Amino acid sequence: MHAWVNGQLLTDPQSPAIVVSDHGLTVGDGVFEAVKVIDGRPFALTRHLERLGRSAAALGLPAPDVEGLREAVSDVLAQEHLALGRIRITYTGGPAPLGSGRGDAMPTTVVVAAPMNAAPRTSAVVTVPWPRNERGALAGVKSTSYAENVVALAEAAKQDASEAIFANLAGHLCEGTGSNVGYVVGGEVRTPTLASGCLAGVTRAVLLEWYDVREVDEPIEVLDSAEEIFLLSTTRDVQAVHRWNDRDLEAPGPVTRQLMELWAAREVEDIDP
Repeated sequence: MHAWVNGQLLTDPQSPAIVVSDHGLTVGDGVFEAVKVIDGRPFALTRHLERLGRSAAALGLPAPDVEGLREAVSDVLAQEHLALGRIRITYTGGPAPLGSGRGDAMPTTVVVAAPMNAAPRTSAVVTVPWPRNERGALAGVKSTSYAENVVALAEAAKQDASEAIFANLAGHLCEGTGSNVGYVVGGEVRTPTLASGCLAGVTRAVLLEWYDVREVDEPIEVLDSAEEIFLLSTTRDVQAVHRWNDRDLEAPGPVTRQLMELWAAREVEDIDP
């Protein structure tokens, strides 16, 4: 693993680098991006940096230095060739008083690169009883305030699943802890709209451009009869779901298989779509 913090590469990425009063640490006042690395190159970096800027604006943080971040990504990737890896960009409110109010310090910026194992082709998922608030201040924001996801994912692990799925307050399908959800009904590929409160996933956005996907908000129960279900994320790409709660599905089904093959072919042809 290699790390860059506030303009400097760390000689020891395990050494202390963040002050104890950093607002991202004390109250989760920060945003982040996870970027896939393919053969030493970051995939869809422009889209990830644009979303980082939108997330920062939603929290009222100063705009990140995009060009500086590009250089930081290049610097950490130059330390080790990653055939398959992940970059984590974290941007916080910086040192602040020990409370919710921000101080006047500069934001903290961290870029970390590390190897990543390929995701399994299929996954088991379960729904959890805690709804996403599609009207909340953090709806659709990739914030470091991730404790809700930690709790939900731990619940999924108890049920031998690798992802937990949320409905929103309206009872509509929303998203997973770290993924968007797609499904097939009558041969039609569907996914929730951003109005559902789900994250504007980069993988989701690219797939919408590469394939005919209908954005629609429906009760989460629609998945009880969907022909196929799949997850979308930076680390999963397009991943088929073989179990939805107690229901087994063909995985990958024919449509999901087509999407998986499309993704595998296109991502190496267009590294920054």
